[in-house]
Amino acid sequence: MKNHQDDEHHHTHGHYHSVEEKKKQLNRLAKASGHLSHVKTMIENDEDCAEVLMQLAAVESALHSLGKEIINEHLTHCITHAVEDGDMETLEEFKKAISKYM
Repeated sequence: MKNHQDDEHHHTHGHYHSVEEKKKQLNRLAKASGHLSHVKTMIENDEDCAEVLMQLAAVESALHSLGKEIINEHLTHCITHAVEDGDMETLEEFKKAISKYM
């Protein structure tokens, strides 16, 4: 049974992302975005389909790697604090997000 004290911890764990990690993730995303834009140009220019697929695979790989980094960062910081705070809703939301990601 929930008590008033449980309600105080409802979604109050906050996020604990380091500025360095955030900058690194945004840089990786910018590179992937630029790479994807290049793939779009390749398609517009009727470039070789095999090369387009190779470049598209590289973009997917970069995004997957970024996703793994974000998962690791979230587990290391946010989820650790959510567990300490007894924030079960955050844990459930993360489980759902992982399920959709995979």
